[in-house]
Amino acid sequence: MTLQKKATIVSSSVAGILVLIKLIIGILSGSVAVLASAIDSLLDMFVSIFNLFAINQAEKPADETFNYGRGKVEAIASVIEGTIITISGLFIFYQSIDKTISGEVTTYLGSSIIVMIISLILTISLVIFLNFVAKKTNSMVIKADVLHYKTDVWANGAILISLVLIYFTQIDLIDSIMGILIAIYIIYSAYELIKEGILMLLDVSISEKLVEKIENIIKKEEEVTSYHYLKTREAGNTKFVDVHLVFNPNFSLLKAHSISDIIEDKITDLDKKSDWSITIHLDPYDDSLQLHH
Repeated sequence: MTLQKKATIVSSSVAGILVLIKLIIGILSGSVAVLASAIDSLLDMFVSIFNLFAINQAEKPADETFNYGRGKVEAIASVIEGTIITISGLFIFYQSIDKTISGEVTTYLGSSIIVMIISLILTISLVIFLNFVAKKTNSMVIKADVLHYKTDVWANGAILISLVLIYFTQIDLIDSIMGILIAIYIIYSAYELIKEGILMLLDVSISEKLVEKIENIIKKEEEVTSYHYLKTREAGNTKFVDVHLVFNPNFSLLKAHSISDIIEDKITDLDKKSDWSITIHLDPYDDSLQLHH
C-alpha cells in the first residue's frame, strides 16, 4: 500500500472519531458551532474515503483506454472536495444565522470545551502527518486534504475560544458570530482548492519558474540551434513536456537523439518527486516559421 493510500485511511479514521464525539456533544449542548463542526467532520470523512478511490485510480498505469494515465482524477477529486467544503461552509453560515434568530441557548459547555480540545489535538496531529505525506509524494489529493484539515484546525480553535468566552460571559451570541466567521473562512479556503483542480483539468502549464529552468537547460546545449512549441501541463503527479529542438541539418540523428536524452535527464532532475512524460521532436529547421508564410 502506498503512502498516499495510508494517509487517506488515517484521515478518514480520525474524521470518523471526531464525528462521533462532536455529534453527541453538539446535539446535547445545542451549540451550533460544535454541531457545524461535527457535520464538517462528517464531510471530511466522506471526502477522505473518496480520496482513497481517487488515488487508487490515479495510480493506475496508462493503458489502451487511458493513454496518458488517470492523473486528472486527482483534479476532479480536488474540485469535488472544494465544492463539498463550500456547501458545508454555507450550511454552517445558515445554522449560525438561524440560531441568532431563534435565540437558542448553548448548554453542556464544560463537555463541549473538552470535546473541542480533543478535536484540536487530533486535527493538528493529522495535519502534521498529512503535510509530511504531501511533501513526500507531491500528491494533489493529499495537498487538498492538508488544506481542508488546516481549515478544521482554525475552525476548532475558534469554536474552543467561543465556548470558553460563552462559559465566562454567558453571551450566547458569540457562538453564532464565531459560526459565521468559520463559515466565511471555510468557503474562502475552498476557492483555491476548486481553482487549482479546474486549472489542471484545463491543462494549465506547470509553474513559470519550472518552465524557465527547462528553457535554460535547452539553451545551454550548444548543438541545439533553437527550440519552439514548448508546451507543458500537469496531471496528478505527472508533468508533461512537449518541445521541438532544432539541430543543424547536417547533424547526425544519432547525436541529436543522444543530446535530447541528456536534456530529458536534466529536466527530470528538476523535480524528482514527480513523474515526467517528455516528448522531444528533432527538427532540421524551425518549422514554426512556416506558419508566418
